[in-house]
Amino acid sequence: MDYMVEGISEKDSKMNLAVTRLLEQEGIQRDGNLDYTCVILDDIGNPVATGSCFGNTLRCMAVDHRYQGRGLLSLLIRHLTEYQISRGNTHLFIYTKMREACFFQDLGFYEIANVDGMITFLENRKNGFPNYLNSLKRESHDVESLGKQVGAVVMNANPFTMGHLFLVEEAAKKCEILHVFVVSEDCSMFPFSVRQDLVKKGTAHLKNVICHASGPYIISQGTFPSYFLKEEAVVCEAHAKLDIAIFEIIARELGITNRFVGEEKKSMVTSMYNRVMLEQLNKVGIKAEEIPRKKINEEVISASKVRQWIHDGQLESVCPFVPKTTWEYLYSEEARPVLEAIQKAQDVIHY
Repeated sequence: MDYMVEGISEKDSKMNLAVTRLLEQEGIQRDGNLDYTCVILDDIGNPVATGSCFGNTLRCMAVDHRYQGRGLLSLLIRHLTEYQISRGNTHLFIYTKMREACFFQDLGFYEIANVDGMITFLENRKNGFPNYLNSLKRESHDVESLGKQVGAVVMNANPFTMGHLFLVEEAAKKCEILHVFVVSEDCSMFPFSVRQDLVKKGTAHLKNVICHASGPYIISQGTFPSYFLKEEAVVCEAHAKLDIAIFEIIARELGITNRFVGEEKKSMVTSMYNRVMLEQLNKVGIKAEEIPRKKINEEVISASKVRQWIHDGQLESVCPFVPKTTWEYLYSEEARPVLEAIQKAQDVIHY
């Protein structure tokens, strides 16, 4: 029989139910965040293999155990890769069970990291992650880190507030070198290019701070989709462990000894991430520290609050809560499209 791969519509409830059942049969929980799904059907129209995408990731890959060994996974990967390329995604990622990693490695994927020998994260570029690590070293100007206190902060900075600045300044006091990673994923109200620029300008007075883009390897749709999309707690924790496993590799390369995060009491996802991070990093000898949030007039500074004020047309309220460089940006012509988009958005608060 010649097998063909075809996409299915989100509105095809019957086929989607059959796909969910196939995944469950093969021990896979269907991801709630998918933007394309394809199937291979048997001669009576039942799905015997399926795969999906979200962003630049491949997800929910399964072949009915009765049809394995017929090259169906290869057909799925080829189809999904071509589909991804057609929408401009050439750098692809997949996370899957360790026991299935060899199948994807045979199809041109390379392991970046794994969690507890159970889940593995792979990409379709042999030198993708090694090249990223080398770029971090170049940005660090090959600064000698041996024997030094080297810290790290990861932030979205959507936008960069006095709270972010306080976190960086406090961390910088405790380290000889501080690496600040700005989340590159463009899923925020403020574009990455703006967020990165505001962080660099807002921390320019701190001479021991080195700013980096997180790339697709730290808090991205691939490593930690729960940060951007609401997920069940157990799924969030698995994503967090994967993201932190990748950070551990980056930490070894840069000699990072400490990681700092702001205290989080409102966001379920960030709070859970901080808890997992504290547990995981301390196991491998990296000191993780939570720094209390900065307050102004007993009010905690948060980027969510800043976005809400912008949404409500109360830009003047923002001023005390952001550094001068952020305030100047907000009042510039460059910021106008961003501010208009925030004002039109239905929800500007990160859950």
